[in-house]
Amino acid sequence: MSLLKSIDTNPSFTPSESGPLPERLISGDPTYRTWPQDQDAARGEKINTGVWEATPGETRSIKGETFEFCHILSGVVEITPDGGEPVVYQAGDSFVMKPGFVGVWKTIETVRKIYLTVS
Repeated sequence: MSLLKSIDTNPSFTPSESGPLPERLISGDPTYRTWPQDQDAARGEKINTGVWEATPGETRSIKGETFEFCHILSGVVEITPDGGEPVVYQAGDSFVMKPGFVGVWKTIETVRKIYLTVS
């Protein structure tokens, strides 16, 4: 097993397709495509990396115990933490949603991101 992993931002394999949980959907009809590229279990943690894409819509984002790093490759999203101000992210931006984060994820333009989650 290699300890160096490159993330292919335009993977050629078929993604898994899904959508938001009904109880988290606020508006729109977003669809998700995920290209998982690496999964690992280390020190009792589950680590996942890959590329994720979503079409426009608005959902509740609830991280629970999960830490997520995101780097936006294309598109525009607006994230509003509960009790906070909205923040807009677009191509080239990176951010972290820490465990316990709760808020609204609004995809304004179809977004594609690199993700790394630790749970």
